[in-house]
Amino acid sequence: MDIYIPIILLFVLFLLNIPIAFSLIASSMVYFLFINDSLPVSLVMQRFISSVSSFPLLAIPFFIMVGSIMNYSGISRNLLAFADSLIGHKTGGLAHVNVLLSTLMGGISGSANADAAMQSKILVPEMTKRGYGLAFSAAVTATSSSISPVIPPGINLIIFALLANVSVHSMFIAGYVPAFFMAAALMFTIAIISKKRNYKPSREKPASAKERWHYFGKAIPALLIPFGIILGMRFGLFTPTEAGAIAVLLCTIIGFLIYRELKPQHFVQILRETIQGTGSVMFIIVGALVFGYYMTLEQIPQNIASMLISLTDNKYVLLILINVLLLIVGMFIEGGAAMIILTPLLLPAVLNLGINPVHFGVVVIVNIMIGGVTPPFGSMMFTVCSILKVRLVDFVREALPLLGALFAVLMILTFSEDLVMFLPNLFK
Repeated sequence: MDIYIPIILLFVLFLLNIPIAFSLIASSMVYFLFINDSLPVSLVMQRFISSVSSFPLLAIPFFIMVGSIMNYSGISRNLLAFADSLIGHKTGGLAHVNVLLSTLMGGISGSANADAAMQSKILVPEMTKRGYGLAFSAAVTATSSSISPVIPPGINLIIFALLANVSVHSMFIAGYVPAFFMAAALMFTIAIISKKRNYKPSREKPASAKERWHYFGKAIPALLIPFGIILGMRFGLFTPTEAGAIAVLLCTIIGFLIYRELKPQHFVQILRETIQGTGSVMFIIVGALVFGYYMTLEQIPQNIASMLISLTDNKYVLLILINVLLLIVGMFIEGGAAMIILTPLLLPAVLNLGINPVHFGVVVIVNIMIGGVTPPFGSMMFTVCSILKVRLVDFVREALPLLGALFAVLMILTFSEDLVMFLPNLFK
């Protein structure tokens, strides 16, 4: 029973609102100092350091930096204008633009919280000015931001690939179809709500073909970034880590030479945001990997896998059980941390029943993105509510139909491995 004390302690610390990284490290150290003292402390400390001595992890700060550069380079503004020209004339036009912009931004920033913060500052004020409810605007912004990490180069795609030892390229390619379904489901739901509430379009009439081509031309440099990254990796021109560095270079060149909005003085703030974002993510990864070391020593993942397999030998029933577990955990633990903690636990059972790890990864990531919008600890929910000063109860009421749409997509993805794996199999 002693071996489960760190897990119990971990959840107690979570409920006490102790930061995730500190909770993981404290729980791990209780095990290594008081429960299993056969290992020297110096070895444990080496584990702390060696856990982040990984070349692929360098991709994380690069892609965090890309998201920061976008806010200063004019990329966000040009993508917004292009999205508005495509769908701004529909009923509820700006809400649709919100979803479409998250989809376009996802291929560049890959960060849900960065997308949620950016749209809260840029798009929501315009939505409320046009008569959209503030809580509804916040709910659309938070739920649409869940699309960003599903589209490459989402950071969660990279982290899952490392945890599950699968191809980053396959995870990247697998994200496109789920992201399309998430966007379509949200826009369908928004259309119904907007019609009932008579939310006006953002433009009087559809943009002309000439106008759309104009905005498309201005958005092309930004839109080419994700395709350049995917094609470069597909043809072996660079690794996922090098792709992050190239994305930073491309965004910088576009901001300086094409849009001419990026200035040298912006890089002080860009570097500050990158360091802060990287520090928080990497600290959680360090804590999770050391916590995973404790679980590996005690064979907890294998025991949980055996327990799950004893409950069912049907892979779809297993995926439903995992979905329920992830949705519950996602309500209390930040999505990235939940994925880092639970993936090593669940993967042995998943592989044992012949579930494709890439398919499983997509299901996990979509699931934890839904968790990021749900109370009590959804990170995107907190991001938009804190920026926009929206009460959580108002946010949740407006978000429920949108969360229902995302949950329906999650069920489709869970039972449709061929759908998820269509593009990865096509581009092997």
